[in-house]
Amino acid sequence: MISIVVGASDNDVIGHLSKLPWYLSRDLKNFAKLTKGHSTIMGRKTFDSIVERLGHGLPERKNIVITRQSDFSHKDALVAHDWTEAVKLSGNDEIFVSGGAEIYKLALPHTDRIYLTRIHTTCDGDVLLPIKNFSDWEVVHQEEWPKDEKNEFDATYYIYERRS
Repeated sequence: MISIVVGASDNDVIGHLSKLPWYLSRDLKNFAKLTKGHSTIMGRKTFDSIVERLGHGLPERKNIVITRQSDFSHKDALVAHDWTEAVKLSGNDEIFVSGGAEIYKLALPHTDRIYLTRIHTTCDGDVLLPIKNFSDWEVVHQEEWPKDEKNEFDATYYIYERRS
């Protein structure tokens, strides 16, 4: 199974200057709960932003980085140079795709499920959600997340499954 995990603002922003434009503790904890023990496929810029923030790759996950850089390596990541290679590196595990936009575009035709956190704000950003048409998808779960002291915005968490 291939699943996309993404957070997007109401105006479809998913990133700005290689970072998330918001901090939602609840969403980060949900991401960790979903992906721990599994493979996560991401682009190099997404991986670099994680390392910049945490000092290392995502713990307790197989970090698979798709990059065009032939000399890229990192102790916390397996490196792939295309989608097919990344999927092979993941093994038979459930695969979570965690960004950025170009990697989501590669994954979308193969994706079975989308975990989308819709952050209820509009913000500036240089990376937009590449999923524009949800007509092939059915909402199987929806949960409202009100803002609080650890979450600066209201959000709605959706799980979509591809229609047969």
